Amino acid sequence: MSEAVETQDHAKGFLGFVEKTGNKLPDPVFIFLFLIIVLMVISIIASLTGLTATLSDQVLAGMSDGTKARFSIGEDGVIPAISLLSADNIQRLWVEMPATFTHFHPLGYVLVVMLGAGVAERTGLFGNAMKAAVSGAPKFLLTPVVAFVAMAGNHAADAAYVVLIPLAGVLFASAGRHPVAGIAAAFAGVSGGFSANFAPGQLDALLYGITEAAAEILVPDYDANIAGNWFFITAMMVVFIPVIWFVTDKIVEPRLGKWVPEGDQADIYGDEDKPLTKDQSKGLLYAGIAVVAVCLLWAAMAIGPGTPLIDEAACPADQAAAGVCSSIANYSPLFQSLVGGFLVLFLAAGIAYGVAAKTITSGDDLVAMMADAMKDMGYYLVLAFAAAHFVAMFGWSNLGLISAVHGASAIESSGLPLPILLGLIVLFTGLINLFVGSASAKWALLAPVMVPMLMLLGVSPDGATAAYRVGDSATNIITPLMVYFPLILVFAQRWKKDFGIGSLTAIMIPYSIWIMISGLALMILWVWLGLDLGPGASVTYTLPGAAS
Repeated sequence: MSEAVETQDHAKGFLGFVEKTGNKLPDPVFIFLFLIIVLMVISIIASLTGLTATLSDQVLAGMSDGTKARFSIGEDGVIPAISLLSADNIQRLWVEMPATFTHFHPLGYVLVVMLGAGVAERTGLFGNAMKAAVSGAPKFLLTPVVAFVAMAGNHAADAAYVVLIPLAGVLFASAGRHPVAGIAAAFAGVSGGFSANFAPGQLDALLYGITEAAAEILVPDYDANIAGNWFFITAMMVVFIPVIWFVTDKIVEPRLGKWVPEGDQADIYGDEDKPLTKDQSKGLLYAGIAVVAVCLLWAAMAIGPGTPLIDEAACPADQAAAGVCSSIANYSPLFQSLVGGFLVLFLAAGIAYGVAAKTITSGDDLVAMMADAMKDMGYYLVLAFAAAHFVAMFGWSNLGLISAVHGASAIESSGLPLPILLGLIVLFTGLINLFVGSASAKWALLAPVMVPMLMLLGVSPDGATAAYRVGDSATNIITPLMVYFPLILVFAQRWKKDFGIGSLTAIMIPYSIWIMISGLALMILWVWLGLDLGPGASVTYTLPGAAS
């Protein structure tokens, strides 16, 4: 079947409808601007009709006077809807515009981490580290190794897509296996396992900045912990590796059949199958030493009395007297330092690699790489400006808090168990992901309602973030709206010329289904067992001042 015929058949089905509908959506920046206009209209109508919500006595007791004043909450706990065209809100919009933008939490988180990650990527560290990790894998373990490195490669952002995925095809072909199966396994790991990883990284910084802003609707001094999903995303990685292994070896590769080289299979997409040079191998060694050194440095600043990343004042008196403190608040500075820690980690490893591999020859090279990384963030800055104002204005109107209160009340009256509730959020996020590909854009839209609503129901912001991440990952690989989908198609066509959009979608659907099923099961089981999602990050949450 020709590529054209496959594409035509594909366009007639459900995914064809999704593709056509999604392609009609404007850029996320304009989506946010449109939503701001809609929000203004709704706020006017809500204010004129007297829309309100009433907080329970328990929640009201936990609120400070400053929070009550911020939302114009009366002593009876009534929250009024406020028009965004009120004099106070118009003044706030223009006067606070610089602060609204620069105080948008994801902005600082992402820019700081990207200063270091940009250097690590541009020196070649990320790409060659992934190459070294998979090139020596035994044939039997080739699929799980590719899946593991693909998920770990999410720390490398774009590099994982443009380096590892075509490399996986070369590795599978070298092992006598179908190269498209290798591409599918790597794509499933990088994109389907988007949130799964052995350690927090850039994505955590981005999402938790939005989570913190949403949580502050209820708790103005809420501090997000960038490691709040660490245990959970590690478990996702452990679960997804055998899932990708099974789907690749038992479903996808048998469906593809025996691979027969077609025409010119020359390496036309780069030198990803060439061995590492002596300088590159030396660079990886030096980078590894740098990573260990940074980890030891952070451990030294967080172990023992008097260390700068431990807040001894937060330790309960009885534990302090015993010389041992188990209070999570005691480690708050350590958690908050992790954004800066990743900057230092990526920067140290990138410099160590670059100097040894001779991709950094002077300080000017280093500064140029950091500047280039910031240039790449230009679009994100524009998106952040629009998203920041949408989130802020949502809060000014009180519509987010009113929606959260009414939503929490409706869900509470429905009697849905907490695991089922979070499971439904996973499925809802997966559906939305078919139409809006950007993880940050979706979370900026959903978080202002979802996070406060779940907090009122006793679910922590960490729990809300974890549920969102599971749903956001699973459907990435089956929507043509995903920005890298056409690139993956090109990689596959290198090995199979008539491989069309329908072909790629067909082989990725089994991954999407099984990743969704396993991720959903993990979320439900995790909540049912009551396990912490990360260091000091419980699934449950009690508002400050409320009875436990």
